[in-house]
Amino acid sequence: MLLLSLATVVTLLVLLGSGVWIAFALMGTAWMALTFFSPFAPGPVLASDFWGASYGWDLTALPMFIWMGEILFRSGLADNMFRGLSPWLNRLPGRLLHTNIIGSGMFAAVCGSSAATCATVGKMTLPELERRGYDSNMAIGTLASASTLGLLIPPSIMLIVYGVVTEQSISRLFMAGVGPGLMLLALFMVYLVIWSLLKGDRAGLAGHDESTMSLGEKLRNTWALVPILVLIGGIVVTIYGGLASPTEAAAVGVVLSMAIARWNGSFDLTTFKASLFAAIRTACMIAFIIAGASFLTSAMGFTQVPMQLARAIGEMGLSPTMLLVALTLLLLIMGCFLDGISLILLVTAIIMPLVSAAGFDLIWFGIYLVVVVEMSQITPPVGFNLFVIQSLTGKDIFTITKATLPFFLLMLLAIALMHLFPDIALYLPQAMNR
Repeated sequence: MLLLSLATVVTLLVLLGSGVWIAFALMGTAWMALTFFSPFAPGPVLASDFWGASYGWDLTALPMFIWMGEILFRSGLADNMFRGLSPWLNRLPGRLLHTNIIGSGMFAAVCGSSAATCATVGKMTLPELERRGYDSNMAIGTLASASTLGLLIPPSIMLIVYGVVTEQSISRLFMAGVGPGLMLLALFMVYLVIWSLLKGDRAGLAGHDESTMSLGEKLRNTWALVPILVLIGGIVVTIYGGLASPTEAAAVGVVLSMAIARWNGSFDLTTFKASLFAAIRTACMIAFIIAGASFLTSAMGFTQVPMQLARAIGEMGLSPTMLLVALTLLLLIMGCFLDGISLILLVTAIIMPLVSAAGFDLIWFGIYLVVVVEMSQITPPVGFNLFVIQSLTGKDIFTITKATLPFFLLMLLAIALMHLFPDIALYLPQAMNR
């Protein structure tokens, strides 16, 4: 087992380090494992897994939600959110810095992509916050961390991928993501309030005082939030009300996003084509990686590595808490070098038998896994959100990483709270089954 495990890890690292596409790296590793360490021919297994991983109905939700996010990315939605939120946040300690957190949370609820959330909200908020004299490091930190919620708050592309490969209910995963998502939003905002109170005027709370607006002006600005609230409501009601599956709700979301973009006057044939082709490219890339990971999962199953690994770790007598600590450290290290989808697929291909044997609820573990992936989005050298903010601000990656460190630690706190109080993630899914 040790030789096979070492050979598998070395092969995967060599392929990934050589610049080969992630899907090809996964397939090459699986092919090697089957060829040299099992009696099974890799060709038929590859064909079967590619077909099985590509035709599932649940997977249809993935390109639809991606397309919805692409449409909204081009519709000026972030501008509407800033205008609608800023008048009401001016008296809260931290003032307009909260627009990064709340705006990212709202956009995450209709986008599902961390990078798209970061880029869309950041293009609007960062210049405005800089112009009004806010602390640049806190503006960067709140944006980079809150935009990762696009991976957790439904509709989450990561949760769809996890649900497909582990055969868990995507509706239940979506419900499980609500509580932890709101908890992270609350943690970020509480930290910002405490930071602002401690810093006082040095916190960069200068600038135009939105509180001088009359109530009528505030309400008129808040009207800009109506489209996004309608979109969120349309998706949430259809899924949680049992009116539609996540795939059908995704189709509803696409139609509503087109209507919003048209209402904003920013939807034409050019926008339609650009959003469609961008969604196709992203969805095909993810589907290809899923197929490669499915092949690796089968290869690991035929070689018995995950089961033997689970047995070996089980014999070590680690408590669930210590096992979770060890997995978190391992995943954070892997997350420094792999993107989120690849990390999720590698984990499900290799260590899911260990997770099941340890007694973790697979719905809960999916939420935990996505939170760890969120953390990897703000850790170098492959933190996608860091690169997005670097392109928006021109700051070096070390400055951006330093600004996100407090929020990284808050995510660790969120994992600890989820472990101590599993109902944070499991209450809604369990309520659905009653």
